[in-house]
Amino acid sequence: MGYKVVVVGATGNVGREMLNILAERQFPVDEIAVLASRKSLGTEVSFGDKTLTTKDLATFDFTGWDMALFAVGSEATKEYAPKAAATGCVVIDNSSLYRYDPEIPLIVPEVNPDAITMYSNKNIIANPNCSTAQMVVALKPIHDRAKIKRVVVSTYQSVSGSGKDAIDELWDQTKGMYVPGQEKAPKVYPKQIAFNVIPHIDVFLDSGDTKEEWKMIVETKKIIDPSIKVTATCVRVPVFVGHSESINVETEEFLDEEEARDILRESPGILVVDKREDGGYVTPVECVGDFATFISRIRQDVTVENGLNMWCVSDNLRKGAALNAVQIAELLGRRVLKKG
Repeated sequence: MGYKVVVVGATGNVGREMLNILAERQFPVDEIAVLASRKSLGTEVSFGDKTLTTKDLATFDFTGWDMALFAVGSEATKEYAPKAAATGCVVIDNSSLYRYDPEIPLIVPEVNPDAITMYSNKNIIANPNCSTAQMVVALKPIHDRAKIKRVVVSTYQSVSGSGKDAIDELWDQTKGMYVPGQEKAPKVYPKQIAFNVIPHIDVFLDSGDTKEEWKMIVETKKIIDPSIKVTATCVRVPVFVGHSESINVETEEFLDEEEARDILRESPGILVVDKREDGGYVTPVECVGDFATFISRIRQDVTVENGLNMWCVSDNLRKGAALNAVQIAELLGRRVLKKG
């Protein structure tokens, strides 16, 4: 016996990826419903070798469904997630709406699976921000061994994190650089993204941090340990898919780079590719379509007593969003619902 699963926002990049991953991982689905807003009603999406037609989110009855994977914005989530949860359907939400609610678990299954028991507070589980998800997968095994005091992270985030319009903007601006008359002014981003980098993701806060940077700080504390100090600089780069991060870690105990490499190599969800030679590291182009979080460039930071540097790359549409949501669904099934 399998699960009755709903995918909300099935026509978007993340929703489609959720369907792909559910099929790829052979999640035990008895019945599946795909929902969208009225403007996308009737759109066909793929699920394995099946073609599904979207239904209207506004009129859908969640009664009797086991879990709903939400891949829509915070406004729609705010309206429909509580309605779904009230029927007994467990919501796994990819928006930022519930991440900071102390009663709602924020889960990366490789890092804090035991938090799944908190789902019953509101029948809602939150999926973290894409840049946080890959970072905490890398940090947790190091924290378990040597207790992390401080993290300094700089991100290099792909345009797919902003949605389809951002992907189109990068493509159109790139073409426009070479084809006279096809130049495209910025619309999604405040400045040109083609052949450029933009140190600005989400809105600015009074502190001078952006909301994206604040998310990484707060979510890391909630998922791993509130005592960890985190500072972040989040940058949008002209890459279609795949987020990269330069992570500097300061630990309470000394951790040799060789031991760190061994620990990370044995940790769930991580692939270490770290050869000190030309091409002996992973770049965003190579991580696309993969489930893993890749770690490269592991080395001692000799400027502090107990410091390490590393390079972290992951497919943000997969581990940063859709894969993590499906892994939460698998964890929920294994630990709680126990049907599949």
